[in-house]
Amino acid sequence: MPLSFTRRRLLAGPAFAGLAVAGLAIAGTLAAMAPVLAAPPAEIRVDWATYSPVSIVLKDKKFLEEAFAKDGISVRWVQSAGSNKALEFLNAGSLDFGSTAGAAALIGRANGNPIKSVYVYSRPEWTALVTRKDSGITKVADLKGKSVAVTRGTDPHIFLIRALAANGLTDKDVRFVLLQHADGRLALTRGDVDAWAGLDPIMASAELEDGAVLFFRDPAANSWGVLNVREAFAQENPEIVTRVLAAYEKARRWAVENPAELATLLQSATKLPAPVIARQLERTDLTFGPIGDAQKQTIVASGKALQAAGVIAADVDVPGTVDLLIDSRYLPPGP
Repeated sequence: MPLSFTRRRLLAGPAFAGLAVAGLAIAGTLAAMAPVLAAPPAEIRVDWATYSPVSIVLKDKKFLEEAFAKDGISVRWVQSAGSNKALEFLNAGSLDFGSTAGAAALIGRANGNPIKSVYVYSRPEWTALVTRKDSGITKVADLKGKSVAVTRGTDPHIFLIRALAANGLTDKDVRFVLLQHADGRLALTRGDVDAWAGLDPIMASAELEDGAVLFFRDPAANSWGVLNVREAFAQENPEIVTRVLAAYEKARRWAVENPAELATLLQSATKLPAPVIARQLERTDLTFGPIGDAQKQTIVASGKALQAAGVIAADVDVPGTVDLLIDSRYLPPGP
């Protein structure tokens, strides 16, 4: 008797059931392989800092707010008192973008903070070793047995470690007094510490208003000012990161083209007098923006010095970590 197949019999048969199961499995595999596009965030959390003039311009001019208004994305501004605070906020997820020194960002990344350095906001000489006129300290070697105020995890801390190492000393030869930058200046002024690893503009204020002395300077040992983004945020929102950097670049160019107005903005934000802001800006180069090989070289040099001093573990691959840290793929196209 000839076989007879009806549509109903075929759909009900074991062969079709097997095909259906296989089809569902394939569909599930394809779905798992497809990229997951995150919904746009309701807000972008960005820091501003007195050590980053471009961030103050960006906040004042509302370039970010204008760029994202049509998307319904708001901007939340958070002040960072130092690289250490910016790194803490990034690690906790309370910031999406944070301003730090390049070497501080390296220490954060080496310690497991999942960040990417994606932009340069300045090339500053923003740190030096500072003392009072009457302290008797004139060189780094004089710090042996003395107390030094410092903010751990910042460029001044890194600068101090490198200065000690270059002069045959370690952190065991001095007494570190851990304070935020403004409190370090106050401790120096009151005589509570012998020296301070300073940071502009607070350092410029101590220099001009308190008569503090910058007894050790080395511009080349100041690492770049870099903008960092949480790696997860960047992976989920690459186009938003590029747009944030475009707004940053707009603010940086405005700062370069309007030096008098920039000084006024900084004076208003910091509540510091004009001569102090002028001194800070004398030591701050804002003609950079893109991040790349030059920053890698400086940060690797800082990292190797810190590794030799025991600040970064001996088993950390410093060049490899810097390669993971610095990411130029989000830079906007040039003007």
